[in-house]
Amino acid sequence: MENIEKSEWIQNMIRVIKGSVAAIIITLIALFIFALLLTYTSIQENTIEPVIIVITAISILIGSSISTIHVKRKGFLYGSLVGLIYILTIYLLSAITGSGFSFNIYTGIMIGASVIAGMLGGMVGVNIGTR
Repeated sequence: MENIEKSEWIQNMIRVIKGSVAAIIITLIALFIFALLLTYTSIQENTIEPVIIVITAISILIGSSISTIHVKRKGFLYGSLVGLIYILTIYLLSAITGSGFSFNIYTGIMIGASVIAGMLGGMVGVNIGTR
């Protein structure tokens, strides 16, 4: 019985990692489109931070939904892990690339939005998977 639970946990963690990667890929595509819009339209630059928060939240929502479709329970937990892994990966990459990492209110909002979006996406994914 214990081996089944351990195997299920490992499978769920692999799904969480796949969901995090999917969320990062979705973010990259959406940010590329937004960059094109900023370049070739008259969109104001003061929209950058809110749009990044929305893109991040939607990407995590989709990634956590994808990762929890085959999970039968605890979607909020696995979804929040997708959000947490996603945001930690993004901040780690920004620290490595030297783009300047600092903890401020914007960082707190991003972490909170990531975990909440992950929880919601996880619940959606579990409910879609149980149909």
